[in-house]
Amino acid sequence: MEWPKCTEPGSIGALLRREGLYSSQLATWRRQRAEGTLADKPRGRPAEPLAAENARLRRENDRLRRELEKAQLIMDAQKKLAQVLGLMANDETEGNGTA
Repeated sequence: MEWPKCTEPGSIGALLRREGLYSSQLATWRRQRAEGTLADKPRGRPAEPLAAENARLRRENDRLRRELEKAQLIMDAQKKLAQVLGLMANDETEGNGTA
């Protein structure tokens, strides 16, 4: 805030003209400062309240999809290995039992 620093006569008027403000705005700010309610208001577009949660859930969903793909690959490999070992075990038992 620059207006509290204006101590010379005419400096407040010059500040208001330079910034394109009205004296009523300055009066409102002075009243708010005296009441203790003068605070910086957040600028810009208000953040969407669920945006952060939505982004977190999307990241978690992507991570879980990757883990599921890995688990499916492992299960497929285990099934193929079980089939190969099952065939080998059948071949060995057939060869030993008939001999």
